[in-house]
Amino acid sequence: VVGEIARAAELGIHVPDGVSPDFGAVMERMRRLRARISSHDSARRFRDELGVDVFLGEARFVAPDAAEVAGARLRFRKAVIATGGRAAAPPVEGLAEAGYLDNETVFGLTERPGHLAVIGGGPIGCELSQAFRRLGARVTLFEMGAQVLGREDPDAAGALLASLRRDGVDVRLETEVKRVTRGDGGRQLHVARDGREEMVACDEILVGVGRRPNVEDLGLEVAGVEVNRHGVVVDERLRTSNRRIYAAGDVCMRTKFTHAADAAARIVIQNALFFGRRKLGALQIPSCTYTDPEVPHVGLSEREAERRGVAIDSFVRQFREVDRAIADGEEEGFVKVHVKRGSDRILGATIVASHAGEMIGEVAVAMAAGVGLKRLAGVVHPYPTQAEAIRQLGDAYNRTRLTPLAKRAFAAWFALTR
Repeated sequence: VVGEIARAAELGIHVPDGVSPDFGAVMERMRRLRARISSHDSARRFRDELGVDVFLGEARFVAPDAAEVAGARLRFRKAVIATGGRAAAPPVEGLAEAGYLDNETVFGLTERPGHLAVIGGGPIGCELSQAFRRLGARVTLFEMGAQVLGREDPDAAGALLASLRRDGVDVRLETEVKRVTRGDGGRQLHVARDGREEMVACDEILVGVGRRPNVEDLGLEVAGVEVNRHGVVVDERLRTSNRRIYAAGDVCMRTKFTHAADAAARIVIQNALFFGRRKLGALQIPSCTYTDPEVPHVGLSEREAERRGVAIDSFVRQFREVDRAIADGEEEGFVKVHVKRGSDRILGATIVASHAGEMIGEVAVAMAAGVGLKRLAGVVHPYPTQAEAIRQLGDAYNRTRLTPLAKRAFAAWFALTR
């Protein structure tokens, strides 16, 4: 809403001076909504509505076919490890002593920090940097890499960087936080870039450098479950080195998203209980960074295709060429779809738009169903919508099929039938 108000004048809406967000009210509403949806994953729902026996307490394996929790020994035919992950912290001298927020504890704030320093320019760092800046905090974002969203399409990352800086986020790329000190009621980050060091003072530090799996004190060695630095080791069917035990979610997967964990849980149920042979790698799992604009992605990126030696053709539609985006005043951004060279088989896509997360599903469905870009040209979209850009990319692909030979054949046909 703050972002909409900031550009209201562009749409002919003049907002009185002095409009400002109530940080405490915003955070209180967020916590109220979080409490409301928390019932979906509550122990009470699993026990009373779904008929699951729930044991609360710290659980650990005590044998290859048994676990213990709250004094109860539970033997099992099959088990699944779904202990999730937690925010990771970089090995920065003095960071732990100075104290910092992560993607869980930050939502407990009731007062807006005057200056928030954010370490890490991934999805969490970008989302919260933009949110806190729009809510009135001064924000400085430190990223060691050459772009924000280091795993995303460089064009998408560039569009988001421009948006963050337009909002007033001080984004410092290729900058390393060397150490943190505390004093005079605040914190000081000692950072380095291009061999030069400086000190940046702030009120709070937010760490957003990824997640680490929860594998400690589970008795995994007793159960014969292999672990590495990424978490529990699983095969494509999500089985661990103990064939009785499966794993799902952040504890074992490189893709650490709620919807990815849900998809993995469904695979575990089918494979463990119903002799299924489903593979995680067969799924097309989209991701989305919920900034403004949103940056969702599914399948291969250009860099990943190059790394794998997969030849691709890329089709791009800029939203400044899409009628609905023009009408909405949301012309920045694009849809980019990659197809296997010589075919219309979709291998990946990235979208940059205000509500792009709602659009990526259409491409994901097409990929899962084996629907090529050529057929998407025939999908009728309501006019005007921003999602029409996807159909327009289908048209763009079909135009590449109009070879010189085909043009001559058409010319001859029309000359003959005129």
